[in-house]
This record gives sequence, C-alpha cells and structure tokens, in this order.
Amino acid sequence: MDTVFIRGLKVETIIGVHDWERGLMRPLIFDLDLGTDFNSAAASDHVRDALDYSAIQSTVEKVATEYRPALLEALAERLARTLYKEFPLLLKLRLVIHKPGAIPVQDVGVEIERRREDYAACGMR
Repeated sequence: MDTVFIRGLKVETIIGVHDWERGLMRPLIFDLDLGTDFNSAAASDHVRDALDYSAIQSTVEKVATEYRPALLEALAERLARTLYKEFPLLLKLRLVIHKPGAIPVQDVGVEIERRREDYAACGMR
C-alpha cells in the first residue's frame, strides 16, 4: 500500500468538555497517513487519479471547524467517515489529533486507524 501523508495541519476550532472551552478557539494539530494505490496516478500523472491532499486539507478544516464536538474521539470518527465518503481512493487511514495545552504535558491527543472495510456495514464503500 502507498501512502500520502499530511503532518502538522493546524486548525483553530472550538472543542472540549468544559464550559470555558466551549467559548474559546484553540488549536488542534492533525497528522494523517492516507493509504492508497499510486499505480493509476503514476501512469496518468493526473490529480484525478490520486488523493488530492489540498482537497483533504480543506475537508479536515471544514469538519473540524463546523462539527465542534466535546471529545477528540468524536471528531476523529467524524473525520474518518467523511474522508472515506468523499475520497473513494482512500483505502486506509491513520489519524492523530493533538490538543496542545489541554493538560500540562508535552503532548496529548487521540489516534485512530481505520480501513475502508470498517465502514462497509454502514453502506459506505
């Protein structure tokens, strides 16, 4: 499997379980590994046959700013479902969401891994 990766995508949004967090924009940092097959894109040299990382960036930013859940876990799952729905060439996803400053440690966040088959029962292919 081939991989497109995006590291350090910073999005300002509202997220958190505490009342004080719900009125405050704060940064989240996204790292994505997007599994796909490069064969068609390599042969055609055309973005229509590839995972368009600019479009993926826009999708992550849109979901992160509009959804505004309490939990990172909910945001991660919403993002995974949205990416699989909007990008048919996506076969495997590893998503890390960092929440700087949430607690006084070097780093904190969530990480999920999903495959397209994980959503087959939901009618997504």
